Amino acid sequence: MKTVGEARIWLKENLKSVYAGGELNEVLFLILNSITKLTKTQLHVSPEKELTETQIGMLLLSVKKLQTHMPVQYVLGEADFFGLKFKVDASVLIPRPETEELVAWVLEEKEAGSDVEKSGEREKLKAILDIGTGSGCIPIAIKKNWPKAVVFALDISTEALQTAQKNALLNQVEVNFFQSDILNFDAVKEARQFTIIVSNPPYITPKEKKLMQPNVLDFEPHQALFVPEDNPLQFYKAIAKYASFMLQKNGLLFLEINENFGQQTAALLQQHGFINIELRQDFRNKDRMIKASKN
Repeated sequence: MKTVGEARIWLKENLKSVYAGGELNEVLFLILNSITKLTKTQLHVSPEKELTETQIGMLLLSVKKLQTHMPVQYVLGEADFFGLKFKVDASVLIPRPETEELVAWVLEEKEAGSDVEKSGEREKLKAILDIGTGSGCIPIAIKKNWPKAVVFALDISTEALQTAQKNALLNQVEVNFFQSDILNFDAVKEARQFTIIVSNPPYITPKEKKLMQPNVLDFEPHQALFVPEDNPLQFYKAIAKYASFMLQKNGLLFLEINENFGQQTAALLQQHGFINIELRQDFRNKDRMIKASKN
């Protein structure tokens, strides 16, 4: 294995038991691109390009990790999200396409304006909070595309916040990160009011584990994935309570949700006084997002 072309053949042979079809081809490109810095076109037209000993060593190590079903994003240490690069490791979830749709929905408010902006109170429009930020992909993508917003993000995990702070520097945006447990907040001590609160909290039940792939189940942080079987909406209850205190009038709440609990989540928000509740499906036609307004 001395050239790009030979490496591609070798990779395909050694990873065909882990990946199939289009996914295999995408992983091959990600690995070769990361190691050689060649584009997809360059890799295609230059199969004779020789690899260095260092690059060959990196290929061997990457394949060894991939054969354990480690996600390719963890192997590479980075993931793409909303046209940006993010550092990822075992302390944070890998950003998903569904969450990109959630961010896009939030950013619709930048174009449409809100009741607050239309009333002329532009300063209040700027405060946006992400709850359970993980890699920081949501607040960083929002800030990158909405520069005038003042963006905050919280997480319970020290390690996740460290990764998120690195990602803010990487993407050259300012996000105010702080450590907090949304399940144990004191509303009396909170002083800031937000125009928008957004969250992609844990929402997978133990019963759903059997449907999950090893690359997720064995490597991604369970704290960011799972909720108790007998209390699947525990984070939504906490977030709804928090948002009822912290959102200003006409403020908006955006949530990524479990497709199996769309109506229950909507009912929960209604119980907490939210109005104009809207469920939205993702690109797989599953109930995946919800938006609500504070009365």
